[in-house]
Amino acid sequence: MTAKRLCPNAIWTEGHYDRYREMSNQVMSILLDETPYLQQVSIDEAFMDVTPTQANPEHPVSIARRIQERVEELGITCSIGVGTTKAVAKLASDMDKPRGLTVVAPGSEENFMAPLPVRALSGIGPAAQRVLENHGIKTLGQLACADDASVEKWLGKAGRVALDRARNVEDDAIVSDDSVKSVSNEMSFAHDLHTREDILAAARTMAAKVGRRLRRKGLKGRTLAFKVRYADRSIRSVQRPLAYPSDDEFLFDEMLAEMLDELWKPGMTLRLVGVAVTGFDEAAEEPAQMSLFDDDLNLADGGGVCGEQHSNIPAESLRRNLMNATDKVKERFGESAVRFGREFRLAGQDTGTVSKNPADYK
Repeated sequence: MTAKRLCPNAIWTEGHYDRYREMSNQVMSILLDETPYLQQVSIDEAFMDVTPTQANPEHPVSIARRIQERVEELGITCSIGVGTTKAVAKLASDMDKPRGLTVVAPGSEENFMAPLPVRALSGIGPAAQRVLENHGIKTLGQLACADDASVEKWLGKAGRVALDRARNVEDDAIVSDDSVKSVSNEMSFAHDLHTREDILAAARTMAAKVGRRLRRKGLKGRTLAFKVRYADRSIRSVQRPLAYPSDDEFLFDEMLAEMLDELWKPGMTLRLVGVAVTGFDEAAEEPAQMSLFDDDLNLADGGGVCGEQHSNIPAESLRRNLMNATDKVKERFGESAVRFGREFRLAGQDTGTVSKNPADYK
């Protein structure tokens, strides 16, 4: 009411919370591409652990830059702070907006934090700020040097947390909401798809993205799901068990062709196509059924054993080499650095809306 009184000629518009949630899901999906150690704390804020490991030695700053580039492709920007603790990373993310990237190197935390006002620290609101300032504590450096008993007396339990954060000794690890239950990718198209060839090209493009994400996370699933949205906005999906836990999009391709026939008939038009892989817990518990014969003996030209017609899928070792090579190229030069021919079939036809929503694949 105050705003209307002060600005009588202003133009007012309602919020679009569905759109906000949609964009939030897309951003979180980008973060999950980098690590399963993700803790979302609000619609537009999250913590993630990208500490280099032997399996993934990439520098956190390189990951942060890639995230910013991918988020910018959605038409929005994000600011990122890189630090050794959540409190430091949060402070750093607020230092340079919009689209800022602030890095607090290990060992420099004290110099970075000391001059900042106590209000900048997560968990210190206006009331706590007034209490601290009334006792002569205005900066985080002063808070770090304060008497523990006094601060805890003034602020209660929150005082202990504030002291640990100000001293950069908090033991507050990334708490993921849940273990990964689904890896998926879906895309809406500017023009409805109406031919089987175009729909399969879209599905296989999504499957390639899912396969790459699975390999990046070190996951293999037992169930493949295929989702479509028709021109009337109704949604259908089907699921099929895989013969063994897999992250191989070439195996997904043939199953998607069969699943499509259950979802689509000539004359139907589709507006969205999505692919998901689930069943990771089962994959960890159940052993895979191995072949008595070396898969490499199955030639890619359709030859088989005892005259049986074999699939057109390349031998497993060839597929694995191809997937590893394309993964490395895309990791270094971006998603568009190398593409399969099917991806060019629909180039420019998508709306740019890519999202992840496992619930829709049930």
